[in-house]
Amino acid sequence: MAKKKEDKKLTKDQAEKKIQILKKDLFNIRFKKINNQIENSAQYNEIKKDIARLFTTIKNTR
Repeated sequence: MAKKKEDKKLTKDQAEKKIQILKKDLFNIRFKKINNQIENSAQYNEIKKDIARLFTTIKNTR
């Protein structure tokens, strides 16, 4: 819950930087998932939701 409130307070530049970091994490998780090295498979979906949430924040700040 706190993560959502923090994301809404970010500026556009901060949100874009965070999206880039999350996309890199998503890429790495995808490879771990293929190689059966991932411990928490729900983490993939959580990162996708975080990225979508940040895109919504950017869209609403215009």
